[in-house]
Amino acid sequence: MSLIRRWDAHNHGPVDYYLISATAGDRSPAGLLVEEFVLCDDYTAAGIDGAEWRPEIGAWSASAEMSRAIRADTALRSRVTPVSRAEACRAFALLRGGELPEEAGLRTLFQERRHLPTTAPLNLGNSTKARRYRILFAGELGADGLANARTALRLEPTGDPRVVGTASTSSGGHGFTWELRRIGAGIAWCVDVTARLGSGPVTTLGALLHHHRQAVRDQGLIPVTVERFA
Repeated sequence: MSLIRRWDAHNHGPVDYYLISATAGDRSPAGLLVEEFVLCDDYTAAGIDGAEWRPEIGAWSASAEMSRAIRADTALRSRVTPVSRAEACRAFALLRGGELPEEAGLRTLFQERRHLPTTAPLNLGNSTKARRYRILFAGELGADGLANARTALRLEPTGDPRVVGTASTSSGGHGFTWELRRIGAGIAWCVDVTARLGSGPVTTLGALLHHHRQAVRDQGLIPVTVERFA
């Protein structure tokens, strides 16, 4: 099965859900954060929309500060778990919220956007229409998460100690290469993607970037941004 599925930046992708616990290692919900990345036409991230369910007030509230904090504060991040929609629905019921709204309804609750820095990509003067992206993640991968990420991204080992693995594919008339890297010790991870665009629809690139972001998020890391360097 191909890694790449049809996806369009002008359509909404799945909403991301995060369970917030009272203490590290506790999966009992104390709050729920709902987020969606805001993408530019080239699939870089311009911001994060979201809403936070606060059971103490029984209402949704603005989430820009919480969105920033779970990516910057290691202690808080130890209390945050990326979850599926099904898990979010169960948590929402436990938090006395009732039935979790469908994703279209959740988007109407987004009150505040957390803007992300965007810069024009470097012009490296190449003629191959190559684009270089970095999907940045906060958090640490355990042994199981790392093994699952290798499988999900179809990585092959390399001789470079800085790189977990690399892979490549062709789809939609384009060529793609990517690698998983650790940044620092327990600081962050990234997936670096090189796309050599052909004549096919550019939405294939969007689908691949989306797949890779979700595949690593599924292992417990929190996506920070999608940057473009060229």
